[in-house]
Amino acid sequence: MDQENSDSLYTVFSQVIRFHYYRMHLLFEKFGVYPGQHRLFFILGKQEGLSQRELAERLHIKAATVTVMLNRMAKANFIERRPDADDQRVTRVYLTGQGQNILIQVKESLRTIETECFTNFTPEEQILLRRLLMQIRKNLMNACENPGNQHSNNR
Repeated sequence: MDQENSDSLYTVFSQVIRFHYYRMHLLFEKFGVYPGQHRLFFILGKQEGLSQRELAERLHIKAATVTVMLNRMAKANFIERRPDADDQRVTRVYLTGQGQNILIQVKESLRTIETECFTNFTPEEQILLRRLLMQIRKNLMNACENPGNQHSNNR
């Protein structure tokens, strides 16, 4: 990997990730959402009433990180916490009415980003790029699951 070359594949890929994150931040900050929170909105939009532990497992992040995210979201009135009906030690998380409205805005913002990203791509190029990105995802997932096999080629 040639990190000195600003057009190297790895450098360009890293720049795309950074610009995508920055663009999300610019769009989300208009309605008080931090990057990363959109995933919580999607999960709760599909299935409310999950516990903090269940959310952490689905997001593949630490429970303490979810706590920080949920505290911010509760302060903004996007979510509410309710005790579990059967086990008072467990707290369940639900979107508020305002949170439901924010979920709609998050989806619209991501559609905007998707349009911006893939403008000037043919449908065929989009299909090819999707396949290539899915392979990168698979490679990285395998590397995370098998850290000792960093250079295996799984084609």
